[in-house]
Amino acid sequence: MLIQMIVFLLQTVIGFFCMLLLVRTAMRWMRISFVNQIGQFVLVTTNWAVVPMQRVLPSVGRLDLSSLVPAWLLQVVLVLLISAINGFGFNDPVAVLVRALGIGALELLRSALYLLMFVVIIGAAISWVNPRAPMAPVLNMLTRPFLDPIRRIVPPVANVDLSPFVLLVVVQLLLIAIA
Repeated sequence: MLIQMIVFLLQTVIGFFCMLLLVRTAMRWMRISFVNQIGQFVLVTTNWAVVPMQRVLPSVGRLDLSSLVPAWLLQVVLVLLISAINGFGFNDPVAVLVRALGIGALELLRSALYLLMFVVIIGAAISWVNPRAPMAPVLNMLTRPFLDPIRRIVPPVANVDLSPFVLLVVVQLLLIAIA
């Protein structure tokens, strides 16, 4: 039971920072201004990892490696910590590291898909309750690249936009495929 509690705490804390780093990566990729409530929170909580990486890792086009690589490394560290806690052997360190790097990449993709689901659900809920909420524009900008292609294919039914529902189904199918 204690091991489960420790693993849960590690997954929660590392997952939280990983999600924030992914949000920062997405905001930079989509050129979303950080001059808003969400942007400021993301900057303040991720600068500890991103600022040192900016000295080492340049951006590649719009891709901010200084935000994406720490998220991946956090996932790799989480895989290694959980393996160590559960008593998996480290007989072949190279194999263990390669395995952790691969699993870390898959976990990062999984986290990104869960983040997309969360943003779509929150954005849809806010659009129904209070479309003029301060964080609505940021959520709309984060989801627009994913929802617009679906909106071209799936028309609104009785003025109800079904694209968030379709996107959630597609994301869930991707999560099943990753598992």
